[in-house]
Amino acid sequence: MEILDDLQFRGLINQVTDEEGLKSLLNQESVKLYCGFDPTADSLHIGHLVGVLALKRFQMAGHQPIALVGGATGLIGDPSGKKAERTLNTKEVVEGFSQSIKNQLSQFLDFNKEGNPAQIANNYDWIGSLDLITFLRDIGKSFGLNYMLAKDSVASRLEAGISFTEFSYMILQSYDFLKLYETQNCKLQIGGSDQWGNITAGLELIRKSVEEDSKAFGLTIPLVTKSDGTKFGKTEGGTIWLDKEKTSPYEFYQFWINTDDRDVVRYLKYFTFFTKEEIDALEEETKNAPEKRLGQKALAEEVTKLVHGEEAFVQAVKISESLFSGNVGDLTADEIKQGFKDVPSFQVNNEEEVGLIDLLVNSKISPSKRQAREDISNGAIYVNGERAQELDRVISKEDRIEGQFTIIRRGKKKYYLIKY
Repeated sequence: MEILDDLQFRGLINQVTDEEGLKSLLNQESVKLYCGFDPTADSLHIGHLVGVLALKRFQMAGHQPIALVGGATGLIGDPSGKKAERTLNTKEVVEGFSQSIKNQLSQFLDFNKEGNPAQIANNYDWIGSLDLITFLRDIGKSFGLNYMLAKDSVASRLEAGISFTEFSYMILQSYDFLKLYETQNCKLQIGGSDQWGNITAGLELIRKSVEEDSKAFGLTIPLVTKSDGTKFGKTEGGTIWLDKEKTSPYEFYQFWINTDDRDVVRYLKYFTFFTKEEIDALEEETKNAPEKRLGQKALAEEVTKLVHGEEAFVQAVKISESLFSGNVGDLTADEIKQGFKDVPSFQVNNEEEVGLIDLLVNSKISPSKRQAREDISNGAIYVNGERAQELDRVISKEDRIEGQFTIIRRGKKKYYLIKY
């Protein structure tokens, strides 16, 4: 399947300039294309993953992707999709963010692929040294005020207010496309649907600055949504990041395994490299036996392996199964940190050995000693997955997993973490 046909099947084309012209170009030669990622944090999140994987799809089809880190535009702030001005970060902070994002992008794209190796670029390399007079005369002169005001990214902000700084973002991003077109022969920019105005502005700058009939193109990808109306990539715990230190592989896996039936086929198309036949089969299985959640399991496995690797996926499944079954005693300390991140916890002095009844009361697992005795006698208390029914039970060092944790369960699902 040709790359544009594959993107069309996956629902990954929102808008494209001159689709027939782009299709013809992609069939004739290996095309350089780019997608920009502004360093507004020290990690990309799963909302960025669609664009990253789109670059990977183009590379797999024989084209050459350029992942552009916005070291300069990240200092300015993109008004697209924002209701108010961004808080500006310092140059040092943005440089740190840029390096982190470069490292993340490197795990998805092949920089040694024979014939079409991926590239990393940073727009601070050409915007950082740009002087004001050149900016105004050679670049700003190509942008009419009415043209800029008509763009959605600007028009949507006029009522609430927009600074000249963010108003200028479109010009700087357009300059990126011009520089990559001139220096790298980069002929295609891709981005989220909220970037359409910035992308077409770049095409206009190329046309005015280089040649009237320049062969450059733009393509946007739909922004990912959820059928229940909540924001994609967000949970009660916050944003789902690609950095395992910010979102553990277990939390990452859980996000995908809990995908709504209404969204799972669409996400299989967006976030995996399954073929049309494989996705069609999973769609049929999901429709006929939704209780098996085969689509969600396939999605969670593929994306977790892609972002965190095979070992992290196996670990995430182990944690999930242990929590479901209650057999938590064989979890490692690292797995406990992931799986019990959000459960209530209680700190105990390292040297203490404490009676189970006192521990239950002190950690507020049971509201009173009378209730604690009742809970223990009724078999409602579990220590590291094992039922504890002895009223004189003492929690000793042998009950500490790797010397760091004891897991208490009250009833079927209420977990508590004792930390040492």
